[in-house]
Amino acid sequence: MRTWSTPHVPVLPVAGPPVSLFDARSGALVETRPEGPARLYVCGITPYDATHIGHAATYLAFDLLNRAWRNAGHDVVYVQNVTDVDDPLLERATKVHVDWVELAERETQLFRDDMTALRVLPPEHYIGAVESIPLVITLIERLQEAGAVYSVDTDLYFSVTADEAFGEVSGLDRDQMLTLFAERGGDPERAGKKDPLDCVLWRGERPGEPAWDSPFGPGRPGWHIECSAIALEYLGMNFDVQGGGTDLVFPHHEMSAGEAQVAHPGSAYAKAYAHQGMVGYDGEKMSKSRGNLVFVSALRNSEVDPMAIRLTLLRQHYRPDWEWTDDKLWNAVDSLAAWRTALSLGAGADAAPVVDEVLAALADDLDAPRAVAAVEAWVEATNAGDDSDPDAGASIGNLIDAALGLAL
Repeated sequence: MRTWSTPHVPVLPVAGPPVSLFDARSGALVETRPEGPARLYVCGITPYDATHIGHAATYLAFDLLNRAWRNAGHDVVYVQNVTDVDDPLLERATKVHVDWVELAERETQLFRDDMTALRVLPPEHYIGAVESIPLVITLIERLQEAGAVYSVDTDLYFSVTADEAFGEVSGLDRDQMLTLFAERGGDPERAGKKDPLDCVLWRGERPGEPAWDSPFGPGRPGWHIECSAIALEYLGMNFDVQGGGTDLVFPHHEMSAGEAQVAHPGSAYAKAYAHQGMVGYDGEKMSKSRGNLVFVSALRNSEVDPMAIRLTLLRQHYRPDWEWTDDKLWNAVDSLAAWRTALSLGAGADAAPVVDEVLAALADDLDAPRAVAAVEAWVEATNAGDDSDPDAGASIGNLIDAALGLAL
């Protein structure tokens, strides 16, 4: 699948420090230690509707990680999927009387446009669920050899108990898992399953639904196996960071890890699991079911500067839940005007300590608010008349571009 264009990223004259992240599995801040290129997998969209601010917050958070690694001197192999065949997509296509392939392609292109506008670095490998089907089949066959697969009617299921580490990613007890599994696309009450938490690997063909040939009969992949197969193919086991929203911790990241670990015993799926908090609007989590969405494309079409959208997101730390408001956006618009004024002066307050502080903040669990505060202090001093550094404007402009993704 085609990705989006790569923005120019300045090379900074100093290297950033090693990057630490809060790891959901251990519940602790851990230093990432890439062996060779840093390897990152971030779960992508199901393209049945436009990119909303919650999506944008997630991809911006891991864009900061990508940039922090690069500024620390690492090459990065970044992989992202697109779930371009799944129940929500098919249901939406039926409801609006549009071919599901056409809907997926249209919304995926809109996502590309939004990511380009927000200057999010693209993944090296951008893989659709449909094109991953051969990888999924191979992984299911490996799980069959491990004795971790069984049939219910025409569907194949993964036995979660085959993974001795099942539950370690989320740290949830069984009752919590059952509740979330039912809420997030699982089928705990289906008759014939060995364990209510077992997840579907291959969904046998249903009337009116797309299907592909396989050794298991015609059908299509389950959700979790798609990401397992793609990550294994392009990153291998024990990759550095699995990323996504907090709503993916369970079941998605737990199940994906379990499938990979049973297929490759003795090795962990990922070294660390990092998650973006949920973004709310009008007092509720932003979601399609509630209809309280703020779309990136709608803001862009209203002539809102995409850099103001990005700055609004940067002012929130990625892990806590938070609420989007129009006031936050308009405050960012005003701030950018002050930033541009300071940058245009050329000379300004000393840039060197700002560079060190911004890089240190982002290496410390992607602390973007702290990084933004350092820049804003420089802007205030510069606009107040401090011109002690003749090259400060160029230095700070390169810094906020390379580290924060803001091109002003």
